[in-house]
Amino acid sequence: MTPTEYLRVVVDRDRLALLGRAALGPFSVSEFAESVGANRKKLLLAAAKLREVGLLNEDHSLNGAVFDPIGEQLPDEERAAPEILQGDWSEEEIKVLNSFFQGTRLIAIPTNYTKRRVILERLVQVFDPGVRYPERQVSFMLQLYHSDYAALRRHMVDDELLARADGVYWRIGGRYPGVT
Repeated sequence: MTPTEYLRVVVDRDRLALLGRAALGPFSVSEFAESVGANRKKLLLAAAKLREVGLLNEDHSLNGAVFDPIGEQLPDEERAAPEILQGDWSEEEIKVLNSFFQGTRLIAIPTNYTKRRVILERLVQVFDPGVRYPERQVSFMLQLYHSDYAALRRHMVDDELLARADGVYWRIGGRYPGVT
């Protein structure tokens, strides 16, 4: 079964409910229908479909052997894009960047200070030293990486990577590629 075929089968409220219940072990579809106030006939038909494609065993337990091959067919999670990793980063910092970026998008702002600092050090490199940026432009540039651009902007100012005065920002810290 391909991942697409799997999704076509399971993207159904009744089938998802049955799979969720089956994950707990064998069960009676009729008793389950009664316990959740669902239509017994609909659930029996849904269970028959799940058995037909091999997701459920005859006792309505989950057929776990089917899931590994489906998972193996899924593409690997995209890691940080090469341009995100450019620069003089330690192995540990590359791990952090790969953990928090998918492609060029920041998937989460780390709560851990050390990890967040690595992310901020990377993002501040989009700002050229000596250039003054209006707040709107800073917001736009950071929004290209993450939707909570205001938090990123605030963290950069708090960590003294950017300075702010009268709605204008400029870079005051962070790594400068090519400078040791």
